[in-house]
Amino acid sequence: MKKYIAFLRAINVGGTKIIKMDALKKIFESFGFANVQTYIQSGNVIFEAKESAMLEAKIEERLEKAPGYKVEVFLRTMEKLAKIASQPAFEPQEDETLHVVFLRTSQDANHKSEQELLSFRSEADDFAVKGREVYNLRRDRDKSVFSNNFIEKILKESCTTRNLTTLRKITEKYG
Repeated sequence: MKKYIAFLRAINVGGTKIIKMDALKKIFESFGFANVQTYIQSGNVIFEAKESAMLEAKIEERLEKAPGYKVEVFLRTMEKLAKIASQPAFEPQEDETLHVVFLRTSQDANHKSEQELLSFRSEADDFAVKGREVYNLRRDRDKSVFSNNFIEKILKESCTTRNLTTLRKITEKYG
């Protein structure tokens, strides 16, 4: 069995797609996953499962039936998450925030979109792309162009975002 984390997109944000974490835990347990745990209200589910092709798609399909609406899932192994948390593209300094954007596909193959995103580097924001993750270093919150929707528009694909502090707490607690 391998330990995974499912990052659910747009759960419990702005009063829409509300799923209580205890209900989400039960849903994942009903899928046959072991040692299911949730972390904070933003849709982070840690679980163990046998390695399986298309696991991300299977979870999405099953989740749509449970709460009754589409929930996008971005799956990583705990091993991969630990690497992301311990070796980020940037190490934020005081008053800076680092966000990690989880993608479905590697941007290495889509050079034009990556270059377009990197063209938005500024004194307020810096970006780096590493495989299926985009890193956004926010130096100035007031002037930052960053948002999950901004990244989706540039890269033309769905994604979900977590801050580095959250990722490090997850790996410390569950890794």
